[in-house]
Amino acid sequence: MKLFLKILRQATIWGLSLSAAMGIGLLLYAATLLPQLPTIAEIRQVPLNIPLRIYNRDDQLIAEYGNERRIPVSLDDTPTLLINAILATEDDRFYHHTGVDVLGILRAGWNNLRDRSRGQGASTITMQVARNFFLTPEKTYVRKIKEILLAFHMERALTKDEILELYLNKIFLGQRAYGFAAAAQIYYGVELADLSVPEIAMLAGLPKAPSRDNPISNPQRAAARRDHVLNRLYQRGWIDEFSYNAAVQAPVTAARHTADVVDAQAPFVAEMAHRLMLERFGESVYRAGYKVILTIDGEYQFEADAALRKGLLDYDRRHGFRGPLDNLNLDEYDPESLAEALQQYPKSRELLPAVVLENDEQTVTALIRSGETIHIDWARLKWAKAYRTPNTTGPEPTAADEIVQPGDIVHVSQAPANGEWRLDQLPAVSGALVSLDTNTGAILALTGGFDYYLSKFNRATQAQRQPGSNIKPFIYSAALEHGFTAGSLVSAAPIVVEDDLEGVWRPQNYSRKFFGPTRLRKALSLSLNLVSVRLVRAMGVDATIRHLAKFGFDPDRLPRSLSLALGSTTATPLDLAAGFAVFANGGRHITPYLIERIIDKDGNEIALNPDECVDCPVEDGVEDDAVAAAEETEEESTLADNEKEEPDQAGEGEGDGETAQVVNGDGEPAPTAIEEEETAADAAEEYEEDRAISEQNAFLVTNLLQQVIQTGTGRRALALQRNDLAGKTGTTNDYRDAWFSGFNPDIVTTVFVGFDNPSHLGLRESGAVAALPIWVDYMGAVLDDFPEREQTPPAGITTRFINRTSGQPTGEDDSEGYFEYYLEGTEPVVGDRVGGGVSGGSGEGEESDSLF
Repeated sequence: MKLFLKILRQATIWGLSLSAAMGIGLLLYAATLLPQLPTIAEIRQVPLNIPLRIYNRDDQLIAEYGNERRIPVSLDDTPTLLINAILATEDDRFYHHTGVDVLGILRAGWNNLRDRSRGQGASTITMQVARNFFLTPEKTYVRKIKEILLAFHMERALTKDEILELYLNKIFLGQRAYGFAAAAQIYYGVELADLSVPEIAMLAGLPKAPSRDNPISNPQRAAARRDHVLNRLYQRGWIDEFSYNAAVQAPVTAARHTADVVDAQAPFVAEMAHRLMLERFGESVYRAGYKVILTIDGEYQFEADAALRKGLLDYDRRHGFRGPLDNLNLDEYDPESLAEALQQYPKSRELLPAVVLENDEQTVTALIRSGETIHIDWARLKWAKAYRTPNTTGPEPTAADEIVQPGDIVHVSQAPANGEWRLDQLPAVSGALVSLDTNTGAILALTGGFDYYLSKFNRATQAQRQPGSNIKPFIYSAALEHGFTAGSLVSAAPIVVEDDLEGVWRPQNYSRKFFGPTRLRKALSLSLNLVSVRLVRAMGVDATIRHLAKFGFDPDRLPRSLSLALGSTTATPLDLAAGFAVFANGGRHITPYLIERIIDKDGNEIALNPDECVDCPVEDGVEDDAVAAAEETEEESTLADNEKEEPDQAGEGEGDGETAQVVNGDGEPAPTAIEEEETAADAAEEYEEDRAISEQNAFLVTNLLQQVIQTGTGRRALALQRNDLAGKTGTTNDYRDAWFSGFNPDIVTTVFVGFDNPSHLGLRESGAVAALPIWVDYMGAVLDDFPEREQTPPAGITTRFINRTSGQPTGEDDSEGYFEYYLEGTEPVVGDRVGGGVSGGSGEGEESDSLF
């Protein structure tokens, strides 16, 4: 017995010694890990990864960029029941331990040794926060030791509420949701405050296995976990029996709500802003929580998208049905697998892929992705004449089987008004629309194609295409600078051009008709090519290029040949819109901009330029205010001088010779009249620095472009019943590009239509046919926000009553007479054949043919 006690005593001593040694060793090992852990200061400054969010000017979210979807929320704004559910499920002793649940760790360790696994971790909320912020998710004993040490660290650095708030915002809950506010949006599409009892329990149960057991990936396991949370809440008295029974019987209603996160669709501009932010801030934009407010108007953007899509669909239908995408053997599919097979085919908003099930004489029955069977009647089928070439289609179909066969994969769309289905197709043609504020350059709406998700190529900013006759207003502006007038006569007869670059070139008018001497007003209205060629030849190519550069065109991209007159250069729709804005705003060059404001996660506004906002956009009315301020200051200065001559008798001589100082409302010295005059003068000077052309030149070209709409190629715009609209069509050689650019004093819009791989649009697909209807649809939807304003001639503009044929002054009883505008000093005199007192120029050394 004594021997046994002796052995037991020795074993105990050895066991205690070994335990002490292991404890000391563990402490020493832990000490070696301490330098690898973040400091208390670093813990206090722990950041939340908040994605980049982009909004339009109506504060509607249009895009979010970042791997982690997170909506930061404070503890005070979190429902009490959700907090209780989290504590009951994850760490019911959270407010009582020091960061580590020792008994829980020992229990988990024993179970892991027994089962030879690492499955149980017994992590407290503090340990989970430590792991999520600072450690990797690997399951090793070293990481667990770091986790424990870091939890002690965090409990010293932060309060319990601060740790719990980090947990609420950091924890991963599946489906890219980080934090409970983001999870509420993704799974249920609601704010935290709007969650029901079963929904709260569902979210509180997610942290254990968010990827595997969330209600979208595995509804059954998620429901079981939800019921476990509800049971814990009921046992602790945080919900009553009625609420518990109702909640456990509630169906699983979670669904992916990622589309609901975006309030408005504007993917092309969202990606533009994303790239600008990435260039400015680098990869930090995905976690720094920047809020970017764009210049885009939500309603205008909606109308721009709708107008462009409608216009491209209309073009596509005019040219016939290109046939089915594919054909499936219906015998190999049941309805469920058939609907699943449709998932591989592209959709575009209202255009859905469908498989034809059967076709009666003039009716088609089809199945769409949702598994719904639809019917298309003849009224919405008969448009589908077979496409043959851009200029030809097959005959009118007489039966449905001439169009589609069972098993064919086609696109269909449903009319929102009456719910009727029609046969459709994704357009092969594409295009763009850009709309700017003429005074500031703010981009009000921009769409770069039919569907961003089918093609991310932004044709509004990336498509360098020939503008065709859209270049002519800038040519005419140069001509006015060189002494031509709106009444000048220039020949539209055939011309043969020979030079080293083009060889022998015989340009023609669009109509292939020839005209004699034609007034510039009529020539631009009819878009006569031969007049433009003669103007460039008269002015000289180099002089013309110098003038076009004032509108923002890159001189290096402009051809140094007479083909410049017909738009043989390349430009983007955004370039052209900015150029036309110069005419609209009275001659000032504007720089288009997209980002209005950048706000950091703390609500502070960040300057758009990191150094100094030297190119900030001018706000509405600033230019007018600057000029008005200069005039007002001049008046006040004169008045002040008069008052100095006749001082107030009551105040004369008071103050012992000192001058009383005027202060403003903040107690600061108010600016003197001289200082105000200098400030106003500086503003007016800055305003004039932006001037590209004279106000008179801008007025004259705008007036000519109004004629284009009144009687010329832009007559379709008369449907808008506005007198303040001006614009120009554009069509390139072989009908490869169709344009329309138009404006009033406040808004300018450019529309482009063409194939991404430039090819023939069709013989009748001019700018007036393919592009102008899109412009009309868009402008018709937004012009109510811009009251009609009469164009008032600026100083230096005079009028003369001239004959339409001769361009010479005539009596007011002449039935062929009308009033024409002139820059003062260029008015016609009797006998002047050009009508403007100019010779037509020398062509800068080129031998020029006659202008008449």
